[in-house]
Formats: sequence, structure tokens, C-alpha cells
Amino acid sequence: MDNNLALVLGGGGATGNGWEIGVLAGFDHAGIRVANDAGVIIGTSAGATTATQVSGNVSLSDLYEQAVAPAPTSTGRSQQRSAPAIPVSTVFDRMRQISANAHSAQDIRAGMGTFALECDPVLADSADAWRATVESRFPARSWPEQRHLITAVNAHTGELVAFDRSSDVDLVDAVTANCSLPGGVASREINGERFIDGGAHSAENVHLASGYRHVVVLAPLARHPGSEGHATMFEGLRREPAWGTELFSCIEDLEAGGSSVLLLTPSPAVLEAMGGNNMNPAARAATAQAGFRQGVESARSLGQFLES
Repeated sequence: MDNNLALVLGGGGATGNGWEIGVLAGFDHAGIRVANDAGVIIGTSAGATTATQVSGNVSLSDLYEQAVAPAPTSTGRSQQRSAPAIPVSTVFDRMRQISANAHSAQDIRAGMGTFALECDPVLADSADAWRATVESRFPARSWPEQRHLITAVNAHTGELVAFDRSSDVDLVDAVTANCSLPGGVASREINGERFIDGGAHSAENVHLASGYRHVVVLAPLARHPGSEGHATMFEGLRREPAWGTELFSCIEDLEAGGSSVLLLTPSPAVLEAMGGNNMNPAARAATAQAGFRQGVESARSLGQFLES
């Protein structure tokens, strides 16, 4: 394990998780075991799920095979997926409204927390089922020896927190909280308080990697300035440099503090596979496949980066 290496896994829904698994499996296929060797893995939203998956006793190649496996289909009559309790368009419209009216990162976190608490009575009946869904994705149920930071936001105070094995918090609860999109699923109660997705602060939370010599960032939602590609459902949410939430300025701050940072964002082929809807599980397999190819193609640059 390299205690000078931090791996940051950003949020990005079902396709973001598939891409991260694919990229890490591609690295592993090329002989670079960055997921295993990192001194810390920092996970936000889908990235928290990825972090927990790669830290278990299932190999990356097996995780990749699971990611690209065809989605199960029903026999006989087609199964009808129930509509969400709150329409997705309503959720994202409210999130953009909170973002547009904010004057600080605290305003956004607090606004998202308030929104989540308002929606909780409507979503409460599905809370246990959501936790069970999150848990079913894990190869292990306890905190790994490798250091993990799982971000979340306190819905009552708007405080950003980073749970780890010393936090006296169940791993499944920590990740469930970090995958609790306000208005999408109920906030998660932990030790008498309620928590929501750490993406309410930042999709990546790279500032938590401060002090590490090498920082590798996988950012499913990031787009380099001027790049083309499908928009995401999260477009329009404000990330301001002055607030410490905008990815590229946060990377500059890390580099100013002595860290070397390698940022990987989705390739054009990955963006095509994602299709613009990060929450679409049907696009996860194709995204993972494209991510694997990107990981293999990027492995040489990663190896040179880690040797620098």
C-alpha cells in the first residue's frame, strides 16, 4: 500500500459507477493496481459504492464481469417499474433552484438538506428497501483495512462529513447516506441525525486528498473546459471556485499544496455510452466496457505519473 497515493472516486449515478469499475479494471488488466495500492480512497455518491466494491474480496475482473453482464430480464409479462414517488424532473428542478439562489456552499448544502427532510415523509416507506439495495452491491459489509473516506452531508446542519472506520458508523449506513440523493430517496438516519449525498457539496470532494503526494481522480461528471459531449442530469448545479467546490480550482489548490494530480474524465466513447442520463442502469454495461478500454489506454500515463 502506498501511503502517498490517494484515489478519488466521484459521483455520477449508475453509469458513473460502471465507468469507474471499468477504468479500474482496465488499469488492473494493464498491471497497475491503483485501487488496491492507494493509501486512501475517497468516495462520493456512486464513487462511495465503487470504493466499497473494490475494497472487498472480489477481484476487479470479477466486478467488471458483473458490471457488463446483461441486465436480468423477466419471463412472460414484462415487469413494470413503478414510477418514483417524486418525479425526477421535479427533483432536479428543485436542486437547480437551490443552487441558483445560493450565496455559498453552505447555502447549497443546507438547502439540499432542507429539501431532503421535506421529502422524507413521502419517501420513508422505501428507506429500508434502499438500504438493502445498497448493501446488495457490496462484496463485504465491514470497513476495510485500507483507509476509506465516505462523504455525506448532515441534512439538519448542512455540515459536510467524511465517515471512516473510526467514526463508529456502520459501513452500509455510511454509503447509503452518501447515495441518498435529496428528493430521490429518503435521507439516512445515523446516530439520531439524518444525512444525504456528499455530492450536495461536491461531486468529487478532492480537497480531502490534501497532503497526499499523488492523487488520482476519476470524475464521471467532469468535463474539461471546451470539451464536447452529452450533458448530464446534474448540469446547472453551481460549483464555484471561491466556495471550494469547483473541481478544477480544487485541483489547482492541491497542486499548490505540493500534490501531483492525475484527472481522468469520461472519453468521447464513454460519453456516448452514458447517453446523458447518469441514472440509467441500462447504460451501465456499455459504459463499463468503454471505461475498461479507456483504462487500458490510460494505464501507461498513469504508470508514468505514479513513478514521477
